[in-house]
Amino acid sequence: MAALNIGQKLNEGKTKQIFELVDQPGLVLVQSKDQITAGNAARKDQMEGKAAIANRTTSCVFQLLQESGIKTAFEKQHTDTAFIAAQCEMIPIEWVCRRVATGSFLKRNPGVKEGYRFTPLKMEMFFKDDANNDPQWSEEQLLEAKFCLAGLTIGQCEVDIMNRSTVAIFEILEKAWATQNCTLVDMKIEFGVNMKTQEVVLADVIDNDSWRLWPAGDRSQQKDKQVYRDLKEVTPEAIQMVKRNFEWVSERVKLLLEPQASGRVVVLMGSTSDMPHCEKIRKACANFGIPCVLRVTSAHKGPDETLRIKAEYEGDGVPTVFVAVAGRSNGLGPVMSGNTAYPVINCPPLTPDWGAQDIWSSLRMPSGLGCSTIVSPEAAAQFAAQIFGLSDHLVWCKLRASMLNTWVSLKLADKKLQACSL
Repeated sequence: MAALNIGQKLNEGKTKQIFELVDQPGLVLVQSKDQITAGNAARKDQMEGKAAIANRTTSCVFQLLQESGIKTAFEKQHTDTAFIAAQCEMIPIEWVCRRVATGSFLKRNPGVKEGYRFTPLKMEMFFKDDANNDPQWSEEQLLEAKFCLAGLTIGQCEVDIMNRSTVAIFEILEKAWATQNCTLVDMKIEFGVNMKTQEVVLADVIDNDSWRLWPAGDRSQQKDKQVYRDLKEVTPEAIQMVKRNFEWVSERVKLLLEPQASGRVVVLMGSTSDMPHCEKIRKACANFGIPCVLRVTSAHKGPDETLRIKAEYEGDGVPTVFVAVAGRSNGLGPVMSGNTAYPVINCPPLTPDWGAQDIWSSLRMPSGLGCSTIVSPEAAAQFAAQIFGLSDHLVWCKLRASMLNTWVSLKLADKKLQACSL
């Protein structure tokens, strides 16, 4: 590993230190410490090996989020106990997202029973102010604070983006932990403004101090820092038990990066003239991490061959979505749909002259056929991804992040337009 030219310490918190990287302007080193704290550091202890456990956890979580398409400050893990990140000016707010009511929420909302499920998720924010025990803030307080960080004023647009992002990030991690039969109960995250790009990005860390995690939804099996908070007295044995929980999480978190199911899209085209249309489907599938195979066959001119190709993909046990690409009269989609239990999507390459007539061969089906018709090749791939997303969390996470990113880009475009009009 290349030795880093580490410069001055920029910041130090309870569990980590931030150093500048002399040869890499715009990047910093985030170094974890072997310290565990609770109650605003009213309780703090050394826990040997915690830095490595926390760093492993946060690196895996950020990798999952980044591969899904969430914008983060994380660049890459550097050593066992440190990672490299984009330098950000931090927004001094902890965003808390809750699925299940527990902890401080119950104290602040007497009458709500533990275990109450929030649908939609419950969002709260807390101003980072150790002297006043991180008071809860309203959106209005955050807007009135008029924070200006790395040249960006935190206004309504930025607050809305952080709010939306927090929900998406929670849902992605909730979906991932569900594959390990763990309930993500609640979570706190922080955002920063990237010094180079002036973008609001997920920053800081997400490790076992950041969430409550209940295996099988059972609070008595909790694996997070709450176990440390709840200790009557801190003994070496108790610290070892807490450490074992942290290690359990850091081992499990690696599994979140592994796909739960494999699927593929098989595109059947009536002739090679449909190739450009099919390549768009393949490219869009690749964005979702879904393998895509292209085949040429005509259900009109060679129905036996079409059914032989179908049997080839039915016979190896890989879940498959067929996409039928046939111009003029679409025989491919209906013949496939009538002869396979797998999903079939019609994606006809329509032409300006006869498109309005040709589309009916994809829309009007005999009874007993269930193929859908999606005209856009990118949208056909997205629909296939949504089918696979039901069983593969990694595909679902990419879809969820893509939804967020579309929303954010519209929000930023609107902000830019308003600024031009003023």
